[in-house]
Amino acid sequence: MIYTSSKRFELGSTAFRQPNADSHCKFVHGYQLNAEITFGCSELDSNNWVYDFGALKELKGIFNNQFDHTLVIAANDPLLDIFKALNEASGADLRIMEGGVGIEKFAEWVYKTADTYIDETTEGRVWVENVTVFEHGNNSASCSKGLPVNPPVPIEEGTSTYVTHEQFEETWKKWASENNAFSTQEERKEQQEQQEQQEQQSTDNNSNSAPVGGQGVSQGKGNWFEGTSWG
Repeated sequence: MIYTSSKRFELGSTAFRQPNADSHCKFVHGYQLNAEITFGCSELDSNNWVYDFGALKELKGIFNNQFDHTLVIAANDPLLDIFKALNEASGADLRIMEGGVGIEKFAEWVYKTADTYIDETTEGRVWVENVTVFEHGNNSASCSKGLPVNPPVPIEEGTSTYVTHEQFEETWKKWASENNAFSTQEERKEQQEQQEQQEQQSTDNNSNSAPVGGQGVSQGKGNWFEGTSWG
């Protein structure tokens, strides 16, 4: 069984730009960023919590240090040297992101940061399911862990809502037996031969029956009253 709980964070007032955009997004602009983080676990703590939200002050401080009143610039921005000079002149508090900028990348950064922090502080008991970052009420982007090839937590017997292969096979055999739908290859061949024999026998019976039509059929007495007044 998996439990989840969610917490909202104020990331801070952040300025950034999209250097490759053809629109006005190429200019430095900013938003008051917020994030919603969903935590997951398969075992609750002693308080029956996924995670003690009161213990997240340090994580919130990490977020604020990255985004609150900062200028976040992509590492490949062609104007990076100018922004570095602005930072040295105390005109901006610069943060450089190797993977690029934008709320999708911010959501990825928050996800990786939070997941690492939570994993270490809970010794692997809790993980981050999803992160959604909001620029404002109309714009948001999410980052979540993809579905694993194997479940991270073993499914206890009797708790799964999925039908196992063995259960399906047993159910199918029972249904097929009750509906006479299950047979081996030899049984199907025997049934086919019996059907062919029945069809051949039916054909033979039809060929031995009395002919229908003019041949071999008595026409009977012509006119019983011929030569009489009745005729």
